[in-house]
Amino acid sequence: MTRQKIVLFGDSITEQAVRENGWGVPLANTYSRKADVLVRGYGGYNTRWAMFLLQYIFPLNSTKPPLATTIFFGANDAALLGRSNERQHVPLEEFKENLTKFVLHLQEWSSTMQIVLITPPPLSEEGRLAYAISVYGENASKLPERTNEVTGQYANACVEVAKDMGVWYINLWSKMQETDGWQTKFLRDGLHLTTEGNTVVYEEVIKVFNEAGLSADKMPLDFPHHSKIDPKNPRRAFPEYL
Repeated sequence: MTRQKIVLFGDSITEQAVRENGWGVPLANTYSRKADVLVRGYGGYNTRWAMFLLQYIFPLNSTKPPLATTIFFGANDAALLGRSNERQHVPLEEFKENLTKFVLHLQEWSSTMQIVLITPPPLSEEGRLAYAISVYGENASKLPERTNEVTGQYANACVEVAKDMGVWYINLWSKMQETDGWQTKFLRDGLHLTTEGNTVVYEEVIKVFNEAGLSADKMPLDFPHHSKIDPKNPRRAFPEYL
């Protein structure tokens, strides 16, 4: 028996999902023995660069598409021109076009795959400045390389694409800002997630998966539970696998 797959596709926030307290860890635990959670996160990538990975990560000639895929970009696309990280900048309209191409590619591969677009989280300019000073000291730029206002534009664009394409979405940018003190509660360097921030992502992903009919509680185990195995005749528990 081949397990179903859930693919997490994105930038560093996805790449770090499998670190201690990352949002991919409890997700993998939830779907243990039911679906394999594959993390395909690429730190520093924007949607323009990620476009080159599509055919390798999601090959259309494969007969086993994922059960679900999350697409989590925008934090790098929203980098400002003329600032320290301008090489990552992708214009807003191109960002929307790229997300649309991602979705179309996955829909071409599978008409049943559940696709979830996740907006970038909010951006704390104070947190980014403090981080820059901790790394570069007096040489740190005092001009923010990103702003929460511009990041919000990319979050809104992500939601627009999801609605236009008829796929699921999580507006992380708005959700996190519902909590007072989100700047330090959810973000450890103004951009990347704290343990609490990762928990928010996990809870929102699980909520969407459940609504999409992918509740782990309703999915079968890949092989029989040990309680179903007769110690005197274990073969009887595995007739369909032999």
